Amino acid sequence: MARADFQIDDGEAGVVLRLTGDWTTAGLGRITRRLKSALRDRAPAALDLNALGRFDTAGALSIVQVTHGRLPDTAWAARPEAGRLYAMVDRLERESTEPPKRPDGFVRGFAKIGRGVEDIGQEGVMSLAFLGRLMVATGAALGNPGRIRWPAWFSQAERAGLDALPIIATTNFFVGAVIAFLGADLLTQFGAGVFTVQLIGVSVLREFAVVITSVLLAGRSASSFAAEIGSMRMNQEIDAMQVMGVNPFQALVIPRLAAMLLMLPILTFVGMVSGLFGGMLVTWSQLDLGPVFFIQRIADTPDVATHMGVAMIKAPVFAIVVAAIGCRQGMSVEGDVESLGRRVTAAVVQAIFAIILLDAVFALIFLELNW
Repeated sequence: MARADFQIDDGEAGVVLRLTGDWTTAGLGRITRRLKSALRDRAPAALDLNALGRFDTAGALSIVQVTHGRLPDTAWAARPEAGRLYAMVDRLERESTEPPKRPDGFVRGFAKIGRGVEDIGQEGVMSLAFLGRLMVATGAALGNPGRIRWPAWFSQAERAGLDALPIIATTNFFVGAVIAFLGADLLTQFGAGVFTVQLIGVSVLREFAVVITSVLLAGRSASSFAAEIGSMRMNQEIDAMQVMGVNPFQALVIPRLAAMLLMLPILTFVGMVSGLFGGMLVTWSQLDLGPVFFIQRIADTPDVATHMGVAMIKAPVFAIVVAAIGCRQGMSVEGDVESLGRRVTAAVVQAIFAIILLDAVFALIFLELNW
């Protein structure tokens, strides 16, 4: 295959364009740009086709774009079949509509904001619809306990809860150790290093244990729920369940929700113990405060039971949020892999955002209640 090329001759009758090589899709390359630059908007008066090889619609389009259809009818006399291709492509180019003008940057930015607001509205409507169906399915399950799929409940509790124990304990251990390091370094400067124990107790028991545990489960379990249910949506397994008379909410959503409601308070307590243990080891090594003294100071901390109660009040709410968001995003998956990846990502991001937002709301409420 000879690559397409050209030569321009300026004669007395005008510009003569000599085409050489194969003017096909595979042989063109960037010949159109070179030819347009060489002609400088001059229309060829004649074509020399003696060295022209193969010619297809891509080559014809290249000539049309350069000459704008201003070639004389006799230019293709030596290759009438190429002339017919040129005429057909030229006619199609003239009859085709111009591409829509691209809006300027301000309009595009405004349109993007509008689409974002529309997406938020659609997400809100879909969330309310999901919540309504979930409430109906929960009421039906509680009204007929004999139809509850207990094996699915325990299986999800093991996968979402017990299997997460190592990562929950390890993460909270290091969080408690970091708080102890910071507290010991800062408070020792003011001669109040002993109050590091109270700092660890309040921060771990009230905030960090439940928040860190919920965020870890949002990344671990919410994504898992979305991926599992989304894969079933892609494979039309949920449609098959509905055809067989099985309620997907009772079979898929409620067991995951119940597992999170059961396991998140337990994992929060494990996180509290791990965080306190990490803080105790740091205060023992840095401040020479023994474990007995540490436990005694924690027990003597004012309202220590209230701090634990605040965390245990948050835990079921965070569990519902994590499970509901993960399952809702899974139910919203469409029939392609891109939608699955998008929904899994949305499940993690929305769950973490909701946890942080709800924690701030709880902080304001408990502040007003003086808890």
